[in-house]
Amino acid sequence: MKRIIFILLWLSLSVSVFSQNEALWLRYPAISPDGQKIAFTCKGDVYIVPTSGGTALALTFHEAHDFMPVWSNDGKSIAFASNRYGNFDVFIVPADGGEPRRLTWYSTNEYPYAFSADDKSVIFGGIRQDAAAHRQFPSDSQPEVYSVPVAGGKVDQVWTFPAEDIKISRDGNSWVYHDKKGGENAWRKHHTSSIARDIWIYNQKDDKHTMITSFRGEDRNPVFSPDEKSIFYLSEESGSFNIQGRGPQPGIFT
Repeated sequence: MKRIIFILLWLSLSVSVFSQNEALWLRYPAISPDGQKIAFTCKGDVYIVPTSGGTALALTFHEAHDFMPVWSNDGKSIAFASNRYGNFDVFIVPADGGEPRRLTWYSTNEYPYAFSADDKSVIFGGIRQDAAAHRQFPSDSQPEVYSVPVAGGKVDQVWTFPAEDIKISRDGNSWVYHDKKGGENAWRKHHTSSIARDIWIYNQKDDKHTMITSFRGEDRNPVFSPDEKSIFYLSEESGSFNIQGRGPQPGIFT
């Protein structure tokens, strides 16, 4: 009993210290679907804070590294990556707190990107197996795209080519993402080459991928606008990374 009380007091102190001191390296912010909360990573754990400001509360508390939070569309769950068992696997946890549950069990790193439109699956990136007809040899720098049921179970491959930071429209038909043509460092600034990232949109009904940026530098991290008629993304086309928008574009968002 004394041990439990000590742990609770220690957690309370940790949250208090976190809220009172300047917090550095807050990364991977994810806004809840209702716009009321922000999940983010700090020092290897996932926190949630109101968008109006206030105290950030720890959603995960583990000696391993937990990061890359992703909200479910109903706002009830958060998927994240953790290396609790060696490499990074995909986990899921209730957004209001609870015990995280492991969803992937493979021997290489895997990272969550999005929930499916019906919240029944988590879309993630990993290095498992390229299609036999694909020219690409499996590489740590170029993850394929997979889907795993939220309830747990068999993993299915979605795409055999590299794609990251996937966002899915509410009806599930449009997927926006940036490609991954090579192994360039993600944090390198002012990178201009043939392997710089570009933004793509996938139309599920037509099974068609359309590239919508052509800048030779970095275009990355796309998101849908609230009405899903436009997208916003980061680009170095105007210098350092700035937010740019595209759309509406006929035939892409239909």
